[in-house]
Amino acid sequence: MRADATLDASGLYCIAPVAKLKEALGKLTAGQVLEVITTTSGTCTDIPAWCRHTGNELLATEAGGGTFRFYVRKAGG
Repeated sequence: MRADATLDASGLYCIAPVAKLKEALGKLTAGQVLEVITTTSGTCTDIPAWCRHTGNELLATEAGGGTFRFYVRKAGG
């Protein structure tokens, strides 16, 4: 999947990956896609829930090799 920007949140725990996601998405324009890379399995629950709550679209989730990748399209417009 093609992303407009990438956030590497590897090694971050608790709410830090979601906080960094919110910050990075704030720098994009509506419709752009952010790739988020994490190493914490809790983000498999946290990021989809955050997307549902905020109206941003979770396009895809990939897991493998100890990492998780999320593709989030910024809402708005």
